[in-house]
Order: sequence, then C-alpha cells, then structure tokens
Amino acid sequence: MPSSDSLTAIEAATELGISLPTLYAYVSRGLLSSSPDADAQGKHRRYDAREVRRLARRKQDGKRAGKVAQKVLDWGVPVLESSITLVADGRLLYRGHDAIELARNETLEDIAALLWECSATRIAEAPSIPIATAQWAAWLKLWGDSSPLDRALVLLPAAAAQMPRVWALGRDAQLDTACTVMRLLAAAMISSVPSNAPLHRQLGAAWQVRNRQQAGLLRAALVACADHELNASTFTVRCITSTGTHLFGAVAGGLAALAGPRHGGETVRIAALLDEASRAADLDRYLATRLSRHEQGAQGPVLSGFGPPLYPEGDPRARLLLELLEDCAPARSPLGQVQALARAVRDTTGAEPTVDFALTAIERVLGLPAGAAFTLFAVGRVVGWIAHAMEQTRDGRLIRPRARYIGEPGS
Repeated sequence: MPSSDSLTAIEAATELGISLPTLYAYVSRGLLSSSPDADAQGKHRRYDAREVRRLARRKQDGKRAGKVAQKVLDWGVPVLESSITLVADGRLLYRGHDAIELARNETLEDIAALLWECSATRIAEAPSIPIATAQWAAWLKLWGDSSPLDRALVLLPAAAAQMPRVWALGRDAQLDTACTVMRLLAAAMISSVPSNAPLHRQLGAAWQVRNRQQAGLLRAALVACADHELNASTFTVRCITSTGTHLFGAVAGGLAALAGPRHGGETVRIAALLDEASRAADLDRYLATRLSRHEQGAQGPVLSGFGPPLYPEGDPRARLLLELLEDCAPARSPLGQVQALARAVRDTTGAEPTVDFALTAIERVLGLPAGAAFTLFAVGRVVGWIAHAMEQTRDGRLIRPRARYIGEPGS
C-alpha cells in the first residue's frame, strides 16, 4: 500500500494509544490488517491509515458511550458508520462536497447521482414509471382532498403493489426503483402525473412559480434538504431497510417519521408562529410572553424554527435559503415580517433560524400552498433516505440495539 496512506507499527500503535503487543493482537484477532513494507524487504509491516483511524474513532466512541450511554440516541455519540453525510464545524458535506455550495447550482437529481454513486445520465434515463397513467389519475382523484403527506402515505404502498421488481436487489434494479420512488413521492405530494422532468420544475409548475429566481430557490431548497446524517427519519429508514424490506416500505416509514412535529412536521408549528407574530401589536412583548409561558426547553428558552443543535453558529442551510429568498421575494410580500421575527428572536435569545424556518418562510413569502414547506423537505430528503437504504443494504446487518432495563427486578 502507498506509504502516504499507511503507517508503521509504532505510528499505528501511537494513533490507537496502545502498545505494540496489543497492536499485533489486534491484527491476529482480525481487527486490523497489515501488509509487508516493500521498502524494508519484508522485515516490517505497514498498516492502512484509514483503517487505523477508523478503529481509533470507534475506541474513543466506546469510551464516551460508557459515560453517556443514556444519551446515545439523543444528539449523542455515533451509533452507525456512514460515508454519506458529515455535519461538523458548522458545515454540511455530502460525500465530502459542501452541500451549501452544491445548493447554489446543482439540481436534486445531481445530488441523487452523488449520493447514490451513479451518473446523472443514469437517473435522467431511468425507465418510465411502471404504472398506467389512468390508474395513477384514478388514485389521485380518489385522494385529491387529502393532505400531501396522507396522499403519499397511501399511494406509495399502492404503487409498490404494482411494481414487478420491487424486491430486486441488483444494482440496476435498485437504481430503477430509487428513481421510481423519488418521482412517485413528488407526484403524490403535488398531485401530478409522474415525470422525469427536474423535480424543482415539477414543483414550480404545480405551484405556479414562473419566476426564474424563485424556481432556483425551490431547487436550492431541495438540495439543502437532501440529507442530514442520522436524524430520526433517516434512522427509521435504515432500521426498516435492515429488516430486508423493499425501498417503498422504508421510504413510507421515513415519511411517517418526518411528519412528526419535532421533525419535518415542525414547519406547521412555525407557520402558526409566523401567523401569531404577524398579528402581534408589539413583537418583543409577544416573544417575551411566549418564551416565559410556553416554550422552555432543556437548554433554555426555545421557539419552533430556531436554535439548531448541530450548528452553534447557525444553520448554514437556513442562511443560504433566506439569502436567496430575499433576492427573489415579490414586491408585496410578508418578507419584512419574516425578517423582523428572525431578528427579534436573535436579539432576545441568541438563537438562529433552522432550515425548517427557512422552508416555512419560502412558503409564506412566495405564497405557496399550505404544506409546501413540508413537501419541499420530504421531496428533497427522499434522496438521502434512498442513499442510506442502499448503504444499509450493503451492510447487511439487522439494526437491533439493546435497552437498559430500569424497571423492578424479577422475583
């Protein structure tokens, strides 16, 4: 292996904080691999630097887990390995690429190609949806009065029953199913016929967004929502996938989890907050009353749509989307009210807006249908769910954590 990607025994032991005998024991137990050092005529062995550092991270996580095991599932130590998304130091990266920069120019389909590790052409040229247009139209008519969420939760399982290769695990079959799920979810939520057109254009057409800058904002919002590491809905998708079920089932489970008011469904509460704040005669007094009476969190006063836990300096996704929204807001819109609320919350609590707040602001300022914020979130996030499902399928293990029993001991 190249020297730049490998370590000597002493370097590997130092990285792991162990002795040389323990290092050799790790190799004999299969925890590490080694190879002959070509420069030393086989007298010494070298160790893959990435493998060593990965093991070092696991050891460190294990030490932390022993102290904070009860917090592992609540913004705690990592519980799964993934190469899809990194949230660190105030940045969001998709497979090593800055998600905010990607959101400025790329489409959701481009991000799907990146996260699914295929070409954009493969996605664009995926086979047509194997459901008759008349059948889909009949379903839409039957569920036309339902919310986008309810319609998607009904139509995805119905579509799965019509899919001849829904259980196929070959790479091509997986990608075909992934493209179908992505497009059917969007079509169900905006009550339209499935199409291979870029998804931001489909949403724009359904919502009558004809301004080019505003269409670009929808595109950026979808990309910004594509993935966010191991959140509740993504963990749900991975758990379901680990049982061996098909992608339609896993995505339906993720969609149900996303709808909760402490996840993507928080956009409904933010919309209510914006409504109330817009009617308040004194915004500062309104916020003071709200904070003192209703929304005291474990970390201090919080409001729906503010204070992202993973971004102490503010959610970069929200910054980007609010910046783009300001550039394309209609002349007569509630943009001023949205900005005033964000400033007042910042001045009062120091909390910055989350991506949920930005999505709700887009819905309100552009005059989109009620629930458009949640639709943007779901249509974007399905790309990440699919990537995680693919990764979990490759892993092949059932996710089955244990619980620490705290009840009465048995007699």
